[in-house]
Amino acid sequence: MISVLLADDQLLVRAGFRALLNAEPDIQIVGEAADGLEAVKLAQQTRPDVVLMDIRMPGVDGLEATRRIAAEADLSDVRVVILTTFELDEYVFEALRSGASGFLVKDTEPVELIRAVRAVAAGDALLSPSVTRRVIGEFAGGSRGRQAPPPVALDQLTDREREVLVLVAEGLSNDEIAGRLVISPATAKTHVSRTMIKLGARDRAQLVVYAYEAGLIRPGWLG
Repeated sequence: MISVLLADDQLLVRAGFRALLNAEPDIQIVGEAADGLEAVKLAQQTRPDVVLMDIRMPGVDGLEATRRIAAEADLSDVRVVILTTFELDEYVFEALRSGASGFLVKDTEPVELIRAVRAVAAGDALLSPSVTRRVIGEFAGGSRGRQAPPPVALDQLTDREREVLVLVAEGLSNDEIAGRLVISPATAKTHVSRTMIKLGARDRAQLVVYAYEAGLIRPGWLG
C-alpha cells in the first residue's frame, strides 16, 4: 500500500483528493493537515510514502514544511509533491530546491494525480519533466536564484556521472539514459544512484535543480 498524507487548508480540496485516492486499491490516506506545522507533525507520526503539500497555507506554509520534512533524517523516505495553482510559480522552484520530489497543478486530471502518486512513491522521474524544466529555467539563477554550487561538488563526479546528471536534467528515464549512452538500464540506474549520493540529492528532482544551478544545463536549451 502507498500511504499518502494530505496537506491543504481547504477542506473541500482535501475531501476531493481523499475520495479519489482512497478509491484506489493500492493507496490509502493516513492523515490530513490544514497547515504546514500539522503536516510536519503528521509526517513524523505516520511516515507516509507521499505528502501532497499545498504551498499557500496559514502559519507554517508548505514551503517551510517541505524544508523541515526534507531536513529530517528519519523522514528521508518521505516524498513531497507540491500542489500549486500555477505552473510557473517561483515558490515551486524553491520547493524543489528544498527537497520536494515534484509538483502538480491543482486542476490535474484525476488519472494523472493517481499516476503521479504511484510514480513518486516508486522513486521514478517527475510526472511532467518538461514543465519542471520550465519552472527551473524561469527561476534558477539571477536575482531569484542562488549562486551555483561550489565546483568541488561537481569534482566528486566521474565524467560518466556528469553525463548522466545532464540527461536526468533533460527529463530522461533510466531506460532512455541507457539507450543514449549505450549501457544497460541497470548500469544507468547505478550511475544515477551514485550521482545522487555524491551530491546529497534526495531524488531525481534535486538532480535536475542541481544541474541548472551548476550551469550544466542552461534555460533555453530544452523545450
